[in-house]
Amino acid sequence: MATSKKPMTKKLVPVVRDVSSLKDYPALLAEVKARIHSAQYAALRAVNKELVGLYWDIGRMIVERQKDAKHGAAIAEQLADDLRDAFPDIGGFSRRNVFYMREFYLLYRDDAKVQPLVAQIGWSHNLTILSRCKDAQEREFYLRMTRKFGWSKNVLIHQIDNQSFEKSLLGQTNFDQTLTPALRAQAKLAVKDEYAFDFLELGERHSERELERALIGRIEDFLRAMGGMFAFMGSQYRLEVEGKEYFLDLLLFHRRLRALVAIELKVGEFEPEFVGKMQFYLAALDTQVRQDDENPSIGIILCKEKRRTIVEYALRDARKPIGVATYEITRTLPKKLKDQLPSPEDIARLLENL
Repeated sequence: MATSKKPMTKKLVPVVRDVSSLKDYPALLAEVKARIHSAQYAALRAVNKELVGLYWDIGRMIVERQKDAKHGAAIAEQLADDLRDAFPDIGGFSRRNVFYMREFYLLYRDDAKVQPLVAQIGWSHNLTILSRCKDAQEREFYLRMTRKFGWSKNVLIHQIDNQSFEKSLLGQTNFDQTLTPALRAQAKLAVKDEYAFDFLELGERHSERELERALIGRIEDFLRAMGGMFAFMGSQYRLEVEGKEYFLDLLLFHRRLRALVAIELKVGEFEPEFVGKMQFYLAALDTQVRQDDENPSIGIILCKEKRRTIVEYALRDARKPIGVATYEITRTLPKKLKDQLPSPEDIARLLENL
């Protein structure tokens, strides 16, 4: 009687992964991961550029065939229905979205300066700017800032609701005298004239320590309100000079500017002596903390109130880059400041440097 043989199974030998002797392995891993992220980002950008280009062309074709606005809207509605039938597995052809394609093309077709920008941000970002911004320079500002600082859609919405266009242009800094031309425009638009901390549960009367703790307690909201490109480095950041300790309220790092950002919180009105103290902190940071490949540290004095002429005089001869801003726990831009916005020509020059 024949006996059946059991099939031989190959014994699996566990692979020993010991890279402890490879001293630069963490650096290798970090480099490979960075390259993968870069490739993913490049692929997403290429897909987005093609998608926005497609929507632009659809909008153009609708406009070229319309006789009037009413006719154009009818074409958009019919085209949306037919495209959904023809391409059931492809999203983005709702009546609303096809109508936006038409409006998108109409809005930017005569603006050669802005046209290259729209393909560099997501379609949802474009729709946000299209629906929320009525002024051409305001739209250009948010297009450039989204591209420059990589704002997510939620951050972009927050920036528009928080009137970042106006508040950035009104900013009081001495960056023209203290930063290189390559950094000047970016820094100006990264530091606002007023910040809205409407997420804080604070009464009108609060101490600087209470404000600091509240901001740290809502750190993600705080960094978003600051502009979305900041990383948190510490609170009550310790500096030692000649054996004496000093504590900086908040220390951030701006990823795009590649610079440390020191923040001093003041619950009262701006005083000129605040500038001298901030210059001292910035000098210490540049000497003790700043890395060789980083740009000069920047200071933000954040006050409850300020008088613009006093700020102007206080910053005039300061040698370190400093901005003076106010904060509110509501989203309001004082009406009296709206008339103080720079001229359209000045705004255009500032945006061109982004």
